[in-house]
Amino acid sequence: MTNAQTSPAGDQFARSHGRHANNLVTHPSADSVTPDEFKAAFRNHPAGVALITADAGDGPVALTATSVFSVSVEPPLLVFSISDLSSSTPTIRKADTVVVHLLGAAQLDIAKLGATSGIDRFADTAIWDRLPTGEPYFPAAHAWIRGRVVNKMEAGGSTVVAVQALQTKAPPAGDPAADAAEAEPLVYHNRTWHRLGEHSKIQ
Repeated sequence: MTNAQTSPAGDQFARSHGRHANNLVTHPSADSVTPDEFKAAFRNHPAGVALITADAGDGPVALTATSVFSVSVEPPLLVFSISDLSSSTPTIRKADTVVVHLLGAAQLDIAKLGATSGIDRFADTAIWDRLPTGEPYFPAAHAWIRGRVVNKMEAGGSTVVAVQALQTKAPPAGDPAADAAEAEPLVYHNRTWHRLGEHSKIQ
């Protein structure tokens, strides 16, 4: 869509807001956005931090991701993306199931473990175990979701993975441990780790 064109939905939006939809278009085409511009746009967009683990039969793998989000509750589905450059990606692509760990600030060491390349992320056997179903997991995570991979899509230099939740472990609603003041969710923002809590509330 160029600056001289609008969609019917765009025309309706413009009419309802009393201005022309052309004013909403800042780039004439996606080709005008460079990788640096794209990264700069997302740099100030904070994201929750998760650790993805899997084992497709050739040993456990883990990686830290900031792309995890829920897309449906019936059925319970989540999505995340994994880079082609990650050494863990081939295993996650082959795996039928994965474990998605949603991390709090207290698990920063686990987040850094999954984000560090060239190391054995499972060398310390005291911090991880296997579920009865066989998947590797880190019990210290604030919450985790075991799920079945139901779809995969190549997207640029990454793979988008859709997962249906089969099992969860998390503080129940109403439990103080579920509140940000107690859990202090871990957030990644502008290449820096942050924690949420009472201090971050704005109302």
